[in-house]
Amino acid sequence: MPDETVIAGIRKNIEAYEAARASAARQVRWRVPLFVGLTLAAVVVIAWLFNKVADPNEQWFSTPHVFLYFIGFAASILLYFQAIKPATRLQQSFRDTLLPIIFGFIREVRYQHGGRPNSFDRLPREAVGPFNRQAFDDVVSGRYEEFPFELYEAELREGTGKGSSTAFKGVIVAFEAVEPFPGILVATRRTNAVVGFFRGLFGSKLQELSSGEPLIDAAYEFRTDNIEAARPLVTGRLAQALKWLGETWPDDPARVALNGGDGFLLLPQAKNFFELPEISVPLDYTRHVAPMISDMGAMLATAALVRKIGVKDEAG
Repeated sequence: MPDETVIAGIRKNIEAYEAARASAARQVRWRVPLFVGLTLAAVVVIAWLFNKVADPNEQWFSTPHVFLYFIGFAASILLYFQAIKPATRLQQSFRDTLLPIIFGFIREVRYQHGGRPNSFDRLPREAVGPFNRQAFDDVVSGRYEEFPFELYEAELREGTGKGSSTAFKGVIVAFEAVEPFPGILVATRRTNAVVGFFRGLFGSKLQELSSGEPLIDAAYEFRTDNIEAARPLVTGRLAQALKWLGETWPDDPARVALNGGDGFLLLPQAKNFFELPEISVPLDYTRHVAPMISDMGAMLATAALVRKIGVKDEAG
């Protein structure tokens, strides 16, 4: 966790941000009504001119009027986002500066926004289910307690339009396992019998096994392509880790995946872990930054525990 020197540096950066934030907030306050107001005024004037040539029974509602209103509505939305661009740009530039400072307790810390994480292609797809669209937000990587990790916010979706569904939304922590697992092992939230039937019907290469713990087996299903190597983990350290995870992350069961030397901890969450408040809200260290640091510390401490599940008892 950050020491007093780092915290003092964070507070100093917050002071600099606050001066810029107040200026950006003032810009947004006059830009939004100006940009949108001028657009609406132009629509009204043009609609009035259309009335000069429109049928008396179609005043304000002729076909050209309807097209005008549609174009005006679209233009208003576009100009609204143009009006708030100074605030959006400021927030992202501040994140680029502040997040590496906030997470200064992480060695070799690196931050990027929206990039594809390096470890994502090694994540077993069985841990998240089918998806055809992915989006990434904040990506933080570095070394914590001597192990390299990559932590990122991801949203994975299957389908398009209104019929799409969320396969996973939350935080994924990728890390180096202490002991590589000879194959793939995933622990995911237990699905219903129908999903399990179709998975078997279409030939999933992974076999299911149980931990022998009724509560754990009711919440999780374990699947692997190496039953013999997986069994001592599923009945031992992995089951213990999942019990602890259930207490630490009670909202939605965390998922764990091992793929050779790579380990993955998936924490389903709807909220944005690294979100800054709206530009109109003053940034406060205690309310906004300290919880962010605490969340990061908790996730990395959890990953540090999970990465040891493959260690043999006599070595642990």
